Amino acid sequence: MTDTLTPVEGAAVEASDGPQKLKRSIGVVGGTLLTLSCVTPASTLFVVVPDLFGSLGTATALTIAIGSLLCVAVAFCYSELGTLIPSAGGEYAMVSTLAGRLAGWLVFVLSLLVVMVVPPVIAMGTADYLAPIVHLDPAMAGAGVMLLATLAGLLDLRANAWITGVFLVLEVIAAAVVAVLGFAHAERGPASLVSMEVAGADGHADAVTGLLVVSGLAIALFVTQGFSTAVYLSEELENPRRNVARTVLATLGISAVIILVPVVAITLGASDLQELTGGDLSAMVTAWSNSAVGTFVSLCVALAIINAGIVMVIQNSRVLYASARDKAWPRPVNDVLARLGRFGSPWVATLAVGVPGAALCFVNLDTLYGVTGVSVTGMYLLVAVAALLARRGSHRHTRAWRMPLWPAMPVLLIVVLGYILTQQETAHLLWTGGITAAATLYWALYLRPRRDTRWLVTLPEDARD
Repeated sequence: MTDTLTPVEGAAVEASDGPQKLKRSIGVVGGTLLTLSCVTPASTLFVVVPDLFGSLGTATALTIAIGSLLCVAVAFCYSELGTLIPSAGGEYAMVSTLAGRLAGWLVFVLSLLVVMVVPPVIAMGTADYLAPIVHLDPAMAGAGVMLLATLAGLLDLRANAWITGVFLVLEVIAAAVVAVLGFAHAERGPASLVSMEVAGADGHADAVTGLLVVSGLAIALFVTQGFSTAVYLSEELENPRRNVARTVLATLGISAVIILVPVVAITLGASDLQELTGGDLSAMVTAWSNSAVGTFVSLCVALAIINAGIVMVIQNSRVLYASARDKAWPRPVNDVLARLGRFGSPWVATLAVGVPGAALCFVNLDTLYGVTGVSVTGMYLLVAVAALLARRGSHRHTRAWRMPLWPAMPVLLIVVLGYILTQQETAHLLWTGGITAAATLYWALYLRPRRDTRWLVTLPEDARD
């Protein structure tokens, strides 16, 4: 059991066969644009939030606000660990180095679940928002978005930062339009934000319990989850010791405002509780304005979804590339996944993420969507555990951004996230637990017996000081 809690000496070593290195090509602005695009506020607002309206009604804004406050503590942990361990491996590199290889491996598996499921879930929403101009099958549209994102992910990272930046401006405009229209057509006062009501099956108002809010926090945490992209990009950020923390915290603050303000406006502006619970945001926008404005907003959301797909593929390919560089797989697999293309991107890892993502658009993802919420919560919990261990031994003196209120902040996170996990649906917990158990078996039978040659977490040379 010591592998779970005790870091292995020399875990952060350079791979013996000298893999190709990612190049530092972006600053805080480019990193923030890419990271905000991964949070993708507009597509989150139009694709994920309607599900929360359906289960939480007027308590949706409150739940997202609580989730955003929890994410501040999570962002503090990411900022400290991301500057202490600036690796493209993100969570797994941080946790492996500080809490042991097995803990890091489990975090990698949880993150892999998230990175494989979330992009196609978001991408399948494209068809709904292209409906004003063309009717497409959701699965086909989602697969097309994933393939387009994969092609874009093969380009130079600096070029992608500008591409996604342009798309990001459009989606922020769309969110602003929704907010202005919602506030201008307010049907109820601010007290409704804490009225805790949702439309029942019979059309009457049902009470939203505290347990429902706690259960919904797993999805609320996912709403702003993309701020962790800054950590995945840490090997390509200039001056990561300073810029990772800046990018993480700036992204969380901006994305929380862009998402929460329109949610409040929608809650106040919905004509009745039934319309709010239905969560048809496009219909609300059209009712508040006209079909032209509704079409404009829908197209902006479609672009936002494409934008999210591009950045998620970029982020997720870095995770897979880092796992190969750190020798998580048999050698032939590692050699292939660690290859970089002419633009400096890990092209095989990009294809390995994007093409299966396109295939997943043809699978029923309802259960996997719930598994994603559980996986994000579990991943955050293990990151908080690593944050508790971040000031031991030699790490105490490493130059890094340090969070305020340590260790109270990670301790609070561990308690709250643990409780949130207990309130999730049993089926989702069992699915996630089964996958985690299989990953543990792989660790026990393959990785641990080869601990001298497998799962060696690496850091770039210029990150070690």
